[in-house]
Order: sequence, then structure tokens, then C-alpha cells
Amino acid sequence: MPDAQQLAQQILDAVGGSANIADVENCMTRLRVEVSSPASVDLPALQATDGVMAAIAAGSNLQIVLGPGLVDRVADDLEALRAAAPSAAAGGSGASGSSPEELAARGASIKASARSRSDGRTMRAIRKISAIFIPLIPALIACGLIAGINGILTNLGWVPGVTPFLGVLSSGFLSLLAVFVGMNAAKEFGGTPILGGAVGGIIVAAGVANVTVFGETLAPGQGGVLGALAGGILAAYVERFMRRVTPDVIALIVVPTVTVLVAGSITLGVLMSVAGVVSVAIGTAATWLLANGGAFAGFVLGGLFLPLVMTGMHQGLIPIHTTLIDQTGWTVLLPVLAMGGAGQIGACIALWVRFRSNASLVRTIRGALPAGFLGVGEPLIYGVTLPLGRPFITACIGGAFGGGVVGLFDQLGHSVGAIAIGASDLSLIPLLNGSSGYGWALLGYGSGLMVAYVVGFVATLLFGVSASVRADLEAQSSVPSGDPVAPDAPLDVQVTPADSVGAAR
Repeated sequence: MPDAQQLAQQILDAVGGSANIADVENCMTRLRVEVSSPASVDLPALQATDGVMAAIAAGSNLQIVLGPGLVDRVADDLEALRAAAPSAAAGGSGASGSSPEELAARGASIKASARSRSDGRTMRAIRKISAIFIPLIPALIACGLIAGINGILTNLGWVPGVTPFLGVLSSGFLSLLAVFVGMNAAKEFGGTPILGGAVGGIIVAAGVANVTVFGETLAPGQGGVLGALAGGILAAYVERFMRRVTPDVIALIVVPTVTVLVAGSITLGVLMSVAGVVSVAIGTAATWLLANGGAFAGFVLGGLFLPLVMTGMHQGLIPIHTTLIDQTGWTVLLPVLAMGGAGQIGACIALWVRFRSNASLVRTIRGALPAGFLGVGEPLIYGVTLPLGRPFITACIGGAFGGGVVGLFDQLGHSVGAIAIGASDLSLIPLLNGSSGYGWALLGYGSGLMVAYVVGFVATLLFGVSASVRADLEAQSSVPSGDPVAPDAPLDVQVTPADSVGAAR
């Protein structure tokens, strides 16, 4: 396992040092680094770094795939290295060591970076919202697994004294989910987390049942995570405004009081009602879509998920999944979308079988497949299917057919849902539930997985590799086994524009 601190230092050097880093964020598998000068990034060195599964540059944004667990440690160490850099530089000759030419160049670089970042406002907004929910995923998985185990024990009638115990363990976090969302929302938007939590706590307070707004009596939990999200963001803006206008001598008393009073009142009087309507609409729309669109809706959703993962836009679905779980107990969208990863597994196994004599390709697939089966698809996307072009498309086809099968079960009245997010493929199996119970959900999800695997495999085997790419892969395979280049040869395939993902084939 790579050393996180050493890997962070290598990444820092490859991206041009701490002065070139504008922002660092991470999700469950990827490190996202916003750089001031893309020209200063040594992308080949970054891609060759041990521990980096893949590195992709999109303008000033770098997406570095490290895998779950490691990405959190590297992100922390990278931030620590960035924080230490200014103090180290302070021991030098001072801030005036830059020449006018260097300052002018730095200003031009910052201006170009700002212009580049302004073109991605939607993506930055998605990343900001997803950053509120991503820290909650481990607890959602844990509580979901405990709830799944408890449900199985309850259905089997085993150890009846244990099931209430497990029920409390699984439901405690979910009952206070609005508090945690409010805290993270306030933190992400520059406020104090505990004040955001105080506003989010209003939504789940029992006393809400005694409040009437616009002739409607509110209910505890109304508006759910969307209401808490809006309330936490509002609290951050109110707090930031109050800190600017409040004298320091009374800020400790005035700022938090006014923040909770103003943001809490708006949350109670407006946001809970509005968010409640939106939450119900999301639940109704998702249920209607799969209940009526069935196989067709599942086909479209399953086929589109890999491109969403590739661009990072799948993170924008996290609030929707969380809202559905909070409202109905499970999300019907996640099992359908998970079929995209299953189609990719089938595609990669087909490539392994077809080009098993290509040591580099087989080594890459063999290393990434275990993570793929556990629901982490980025290594396979960036390491195998996307560089080869067509296999990415045939993987999407496999995901589309798998999603169609899951959608068909929903249309037949046996909805397939997931009681937690953050898991996919085989790791999602313990988290299944639905309108007809775990058995039907497992049957629907398992059937979709098998179809996605098979279709992704067959489509890739038959149509997934063009003649030119096949010639390149077979040429690499023909390197004599005694040649010292063969075992370590990288995946070096020339993909023409007609073979790329954007090609109309």
C-alpha cells in the first residue's frame, strides 16, 4: 500500500508545487486538484506515480483516481503540505523576491485560471453540494447494513430481543440526518457548522407539530434533507453578513443569536414547506418514472451512468438519493444506475479474454476488477475502457440492458431499492429493499447484474475493438516473453478520433 504522505508529496511536485494549487477536494475515490497554471502540471509524471490509478486533466481541473481510503489520507497530507509551504517560504528573503516579470506572469496565470474556472460553474456547484453529503456516506452505509441485517433477522424470527437493539443502532443517525446535513452545509459555505446544525435540528424537532404556517400544520421532518440543506446554506450567509457588520466586542453573543433566529425562522416559516413539496415531487417522479417507464427508463438511466461518473456529475445525484431514502426508506434510482458499472465489468472481462497475451492490459484489468466488483468503477473507466474508446460504449450498452431489467421489475410492481448510498455492484446486495421485500429486490437486482455482465461481455467481444486498436494490442502481445520490455510495457494504444467515445458509431 503506498505511503500517503509520500504520495501526497509526489503529487504536489507533479502539479507544480503548492503555489500552483488553487483548491483541493476529494470524493470517495478521486482527488480533485484545481491548479492556477495547467502548463506547470507534469501529467505524464503524475500518471506514472505509484498509487495513482489514473490522472485526467480538464483545463485547470485535475482528477486523480487513488481509490477509497487512500484518497482521504492523501487529501489530508496534501493540505498539510500546502499549509506548511508558506511558513517554509517565510524563512527566505521575504515576499519581495519576485521580479516584475515574474509577478506579471503570475497575474496572467491567475487571470487565465479564473477564466477557465468560470466556465465550469455548474460542475463547481455540483462538487460543492456533493461535498456536503460525501462525509455522510460511511454512516449511511453502516446504518444501512445494520438495518438490512436487522430486517433479515426479523423476517426469520431469530433472536427477537436483538432486533429492537439493532433497530435503534440503524435508525439513530437517520433520525438526525437533517442536523448533520445542516452542519456540513454551513461549513461548506463558510459558516460555523454547529449553527448550521442548530438550524437543521429545527426540521426534526418534535415541537414543529405545534406550528402552523400559511394555514398548514407542519410535521417533524417535513422538508427532510433538502430543507436542512437550504437552511444550513442560509445560516452560513446570515452568519457571514453578521460578522462583517457586528462589532467584535459583542460578536460572540449577537452573531450566533441572529443567525439562528433569522435562518431558523425562514427555515420554519418557508423552507420546510417548500422543501417538503420538492421532496414529495422527487419521490413521486422517481417512482412514477420506473413504475411507468419501466424497462425503457431503466435502459436509458443504466446506459447514461458511466458518462456521468466520467465527468463527476454523478455526485449531483447524491442529494436526490438521500432525499428518497429519507422519504420512502430506499432509493429506486441507485440499483438501476449501478448497472453501468456491471456493464463495464463485463466489457473488461471480454478484453481480458480477447487479449490475454497482452501482459500490460491484463495486469491493468486484473488490478482494477476487484474494486469494480465492489462498486468503484473509476480505475476501469480511466485505466481500460475510456482509453480504448469503443469498450466504454459497449460497457454503457451492457449497463443499459441491465438497467432495463431492473426497470422491468419496477414496472411489474416489485420495486428494487437501496437503503443506503455509497455502494454499488456486489457491495450493494446487502443494502437492497423494495416494495415486495428483500427477496424480490435481490432477484431484480441480481438479474440486472447478470444481464449487464453478459451483454457488456458479448458486445465488447463482438464490437468493442476496432481493427487499428486490435492491431496495436496484438502487436504488444507479440513482444517475446524474454524481452525485458514486455512485463512492464504500458498500455500504449493509438486511438484515432473514429475510435473515441465521441465517435458516432
